[in-house]
Amino acid sequence: MSLIPPAVKQSSPSDPVIVGRITSVHGIKGWVRVHSYTNEKIYIFEYRPWWLKTDEGWIEIEANQHKMAGQDFIVKITGFDDRDVARQNLSQRDIVVERSVFPGLSQNEYYWYQLEGLRVTSTQGKIDLGVVTGLMETGANDVLEVKGDVDSLDFKERLIPYIKDIVLSVNLESKRIEVDWDPEF
Repeated sequence: MSLIPPAVKQSSPSDPVIVGRITSVHGIKGWVRVHSYTNEKIYIFEYRPWWLKTDEGWIEIEANQHKMAGQDFIVKITGFDDRDVARQNLSQRDIVVERSVFPGLSQNEYYWYQLEGLRVTSTQGKIDLGVVTGLMETGANDVLEVKGDVDSLDFKERLIPYIKDIVLSVNLESKRIEVDWDPEF
């Protein structure tokens, strides 16, 4: 039996990108705790509409109120006024938006999702180091998580700083990143 409020639209995003996660409920009136993956956490509210994948398929939701709570937000989702309904349908679900809602970037700027899946080659010996499997923030700079595979030097996982002197070029068309990185490091 569905507990999804009838006002919630059920369809699906055509080109989804994860921008955050609803982690838990907050209080008894259906508010939820949201963790933002966006560069500036508040930007998550700039990207609309939000989509969630539920047991019954995709639903489109709207955040109509929010407030900061530590490193996350407490958010009121339209149509969800009950703690149990919010827990069952919203908690522990990724927040997805359409890729088309992101603003354009300047030359040599990339969204993280654009770098994931690209092959990384070191200029030190023209050696294939593997594929970008993710990125992480360290405070000082972002870091590429590169995992070796059958087409690379080895199966090692490498953490490569995403900084100008190390990442020499990114080519989205050829799906390659060239780095000045010692394969032994």
